[in-house]
Amino acid sequence: MKILAIIASPRGMHGNTGRLLDEVLAGVEKSGAETEILSLKTLNVLPCVACDVCHKTGFCNINDDYEVIKEKLLACDGFILASPNYIFSVTAQMKALFDRCNGLIHCMALEGKYAAMVETSGGGGDDEVLSYLSRFTNTLGANSVGGVGSPIAGVRTFPDEENLYAKARNLGQELCQSIKDKRVYTGQDGFREEFKLRMSGLVDMMKEYWPFEREYWSKKL
Repeated sequence: MKILAIIASPRGMHGNTGRLLDEVLAGVEKSGAETEILSLKTLNVLPCVACDVCHKTGFCNINDDYEVIKEKLLACDGFILASPNYIFSVTAQMKALFDRCNGLIHCMALEGKYAAMVETSGGGGDDEVLSYLSRFTNTLGANSVGGVGSPIAGVRTFPDEENLYAKARNLGQELCQSIKDKRVYTGQDGFREEFKLRMSGLVDMMKEYWPFEREYWSKKL
């Protein structure tokens, strides 16, 4: 089993989000899964330029690291999205990646995969960002198994650390067990079915301009 962790902190694994992600990964590794960490701090993911090439060919035309990340997402069994809370949302690094995933979203190409969320904040608002990360996961077609988030209590320290870290490790184990059991998260099914109709309808409307995605949906439906 392969779990891919994508961390969008400008401090990489050395910041608060990296510290909490360490605990989630400890739970993943306890379950016997293989892990890989991609730090957007060290990768080059440029903003989307709306050239529409990916809709025509299935590949992004920008010469950076996005296609490598995409292929790793397509190949993994599950993934973890980790970001600090920057002004009630994810970091610019994570948002750039999300925008570049528009082709994956149009095709809901990660259907059947499972994901977990990690977030830290300076002063709260954790649930808002975790909810956003979870919704993004569903737009990819994947299942969200939940998330862990917390305000900080200092540099790489948190309130009630013992309980927080236990929750984080349990989340990592839950992610792996969900993959093994092929669990169904019925509360997310309605959103995904509605979104599937929305995306397939959008691609059908744009079929003259988005031939790759139209062909993808013609095989999927």
